[in-house]
Amino acid sequence: MPRITLASLTTLRLGGPANNVLQVASPDDWFELVRTIGDRQEDAPLTLGHGSNVIASDTGHEGTVAVMNTRGITVKRVDDDTVAATVQAGHPLADLVQWAAAEHLAGIECLAGIPGTVGAAPVQNAGAYGQQVSDSLDHLTVWDWDMGRLRTLPGQACHLHHRHSRFKNHPGRWTILTATFHLTRSPAAPITYRPLADELGLHLGVRPPVAEVTAAVLANRSRRGLLLDPHAPDARQAGSVFLNPLVTAARAACWSAAGCPVHTDSDGQLRASAGWFLEHIGYRPGHKIAAGIRCSDRRTLTLTAHDGATAMGFTQALTELSAQVEIATGIVLQPELALVGTWP
Repeated sequence: MPRITLASLTTLRLGGPANNVLQVASPDDWFELVRTIGDRQEDAPLTLGHGSNVIASDTGHEGTVAVMNTRGITVKRVDDDTVAATVQAGHPLADLVQWAAAEHLAGIECLAGIPGTVGAAPVQNAGAYGQQVSDSLDHLTVWDWDMGRLRTLPGQACHLHHRHSRFKNHPGRWTILTATFHLTRSPAAPITYRPLADELGLHLGVRPPVAEVTAAVLANRSRRGLLLDPHAPDARQAGSVFLNPLVTAARAACWSAAGCPVHTDSDGQLRASAGWFLEHIGYRPGHKIAAGIRCSDRRTLTLTAHDGATAMGFTQALTELSAQVEIATGIVLQPELALVGTWP
């Protein structure tokens, strides 16, 4: 029987052996996994959904890997206009958004096309086009490995900020099992993101039907090379490799005058385009970065893996790119992807 690797569990398809992989397809599977780990006196498992925002170590992972495949949506009425949708952690986020659009439920329509699972989405407060998970998340059900029991974490207790949460501060302490969103039977949230308004042919502030917004987001993401197509030449990728950097108002004005897109994030802070800085120092779509690693054919900020690529080489390429940008501009780019597995 072939040995399972972390590469087979991640979208970059990089990573070494995974010695003990357990598939979690139901809540019963989860509690069996907890009992197994307790009997072995192991640490908390490495939990993966689709592995679409991680770089897995070439060395692999010696402990248990839990692959979250739970699916399902349970709906409870809150009031005449609002429902609470409780979603299993392994449910694809894209499928949840499509379901909400079909049900005319607003609150997550701009998250269309974001890869990964519902359980992974709160970890980095996934968001796009002016909307993010924290806008509609009511609470999470989690397994607390420190306390050894189930807990309910209200949305506010998750400390969700721009691409950040308490789960990033304490990796491995909690495993998200379900997420409950409050969604509203109404038009979509007011459009606040200019490219989306242009895609819809509408003014900012307009509230179109939910399904129209979801369709427009998918069309815009496709045009910009932001959809993860498993059959495309650039399929081995994990999306944007750097966060858009924070800039002061003075530097924002300077870089904006030079042509760099600058926007205000959900925390009210100014951020400049990481992709623009890579292009500013000479990189372009399709540009070779290192052995087996190049920029996506559609987008400089997305790096893709090919024959000869390694996880170590990928992380070294990110370090080198960040250093080049800092030398040229003084701007420090922070990697967006999480490192998983055992690293030297």
